[in-house]
Amino acid sequence: MDEEISIINNETKKEKVLNFFKNNKKKLFLLLIILILIPFSIFSYQIIKDKNKDKLSSKFNLAVSSYENGNKSEIKSIMKEIIYNKDKTYSPLALYFLIDNDIKLTNEEVNNYFDIIINEINLDKEIKNLNIYKKGLFNSSFVSENELLLILKPVINSDSLWKPHALILLGEYFLDKNQNQKAKEFFNQILNIENTNEQLKIEAKKRLVNISE
Repeated sequence: MDEEISIINNETKKEKVLNFFKNNKKKLFLLLIILILIPFSIFSYQIIKDKNKDKLSSKFNLAVSSYENGNKSEIKSIMKEIIYNKDKTYSPLALYFLIDNDIKLTNEEVNNYFDIIINEINLDKEIKNLNIYKKGLFNSSFVSENELLLILKPVINSDSLWKPHALILLGEYFLDKNQNQKAKEFFNQILNIENTNEQLKIEAKKRLVNISE
């Protein structure tokens, strides 16, 4: 009797499984297709991404080579195009090239490019902080202290390795404006940061000695 019940139960289970597959075959087929397509899509996306990076690399290197050989007419538009591609590597490099080579740009243009790189590209944390610092460095010669502090705020309120660099920049900014007390505050902050680059601490101490004399 027990054996018969066991056989019936097994047959019932099989029937339930078969009925489940029959009733849900469209959904199961769709799920199978999705499971196959997901890794394929990821792989395809990575191939496209790598090809795009290779194209940007070639475009960037060709533009730099052409510029160094005296053909400077299209450098601005090419680098601008690279920036708008929002690539982690070549978009920042394109902006640095424009700034370092004094390509004619308005301050507004440069700041817009920095904002694209800082806010619209998924950069690693410290690379993002580096670009915030660079934006502050670029703006330090013409913006108000409130504007400069606002630009550098994400870095100086963090434990970033670029924090002491930003503090040095702010100290120098206030020294240049003969606001020695404010300058001292930023230089002293550098001395209170643990594991800070020793050379930066030496520079901060030198500035503090010069202020006191």
